[in-house]
Amino acid sequence: MLTAPVFISVEGAYIALLRLVTEQPEHRIDARGNAAREVIGVSFRLADPRQRLPYLAERRANPVFQFAEILWYLAARRDLEMIGYYAPSMRAGSADGIRLGGSAYGHTLFSPILGGRSQFDQVAELLLNEADSKRGYLPVFAAKELTDRDNPDVACLAGVHLLAREGRLHMVCTMRANDLDCGLLSDVFSFTMIHEYAAIQLGLELGTYTHTIGSAHVNDSDAERVKRVLEEADSRSLPPSFPFPAMPRSTNGATIADVLHHEQVLRTNRHRYSAERIAGLDLDPYWQQTLLLFELYRQIKHEQTIAFDPDVLAALDPGLRWLVEAKWPLYASASGGGSR
Repeated sequence: MLTAPVFISVEGAYIALLRLVTEQPEHRIDARGNAAREVIGVSFRLADPRQRLPYLAERRANPVFQFAEILWYLAARRDLEMIGYYAPSMRAGSADGIRLGGSAYGHTLFSPILGGRSQFDQVAELLLNEADSKRGYLPVFAAKELTDRDNPDVACLAGVHLLAREGRLHMVCTMRANDLDCGLLSDVFSFTMIHEYAAIQLGLELGTYTHTIGSAHVNDSDAERVKRVLEEADSRSLPPSFPFPAMPRSTNGATIADVLHHEQVLRTNRHRYSAERIAGLDLDPYWQQTLLLFELYRQIKHEQTIAFDPDVLAALDPGLRWLVEAKWPLYASASGGGSR
C-alpha cells in the first residue's frame, strides 16, 4: 500500500504508532537530552476526522486543554497568559516568559500579514476561486527558526495542505517531528478542528485527514505509561465509543470570539457558571460543551473544592464526561460521577 493506512479514529492510529515505535524502532536518538526510540517517515489517514478523541483510561487525555488550545490557535494568539493557565509546562518553551514562538501555530496561520489578510484567508480565497487547486498550502515552520541554536520553541508543524475535491475538503498535515505519547493526540485534535472549521468557511463537506511525520518518536521518560496504554488496548474486548458531533455550520470568527469571552471570564474567576446559565447562553450546544469543561477546570484551579459541580458534570456529552472522569477521577467520584 502506497497511501497512508486508514483508521476509524485517532485512537487506532495512536495505538498502532506506539506499538510500531516501541516494538520495531529504527533508531535510538538523544536529541537535546531526550533519549527516545524513533521511526522515520510514517503516515496515517482518518476517514472521519471528527473521531479525534482517544478513550484510554491510562492515557488520561485532557479535553479541557485540547479545546483551549484549538481556541487559542483559531484566535491567532501566542500569549502564555491564556494557554499557560491550561498547560503550565508550556511556559518552558518561551524565550521571554510572555509569548511562545514556533509552537503558536495559529498565530502563523490566522494572523493578518500583507494586505491585512492571513495565510488562511488567502488560501480560502484561492480555493473558492480555483477548482481542484494544488496550491492551498499553509507553511508554518520557517527556516529563520534555526538561526538561533538555543531557540527553545521551534515549530514541529511544517505546514498544512488544504485540497478541495468533489465537494469535500481534505487536509494533509506534515510534521517535522511528533512526540507520539505527549504531542500527537493534541496535535491531531487541533488540526482536525482547523480542518473542519476551514470546510465550514468554504461551504464544503469534511473530507479525509492525513497526518505525516518525519521523526515519530517515544521518549524513554514516557515508556512506562506507553506500556500501560498498550496493555489496556490489548485487554479490552470492546473499547468505548463516543461519536464526536459535527461543528455547527454557523461557526465563524465571531463564534470563536464569543466563546473566548466566556473562557476569559472563567479563567480569571470573575464568575461561576452553572449548567443552567451555560444552557441559556446564545451559543450552539456544541460550544456550550466547551464552557462546561472550562467551568469544571475553574473549579479545580480557583475553588477549594473536593468535587465537581454534579450538574455541570452531568451536562457534558457522554464522551467528554468519560474523559473528564478518567482525567480527574477523585473530583468526579466525589461529585457522584463515575459513569465509566
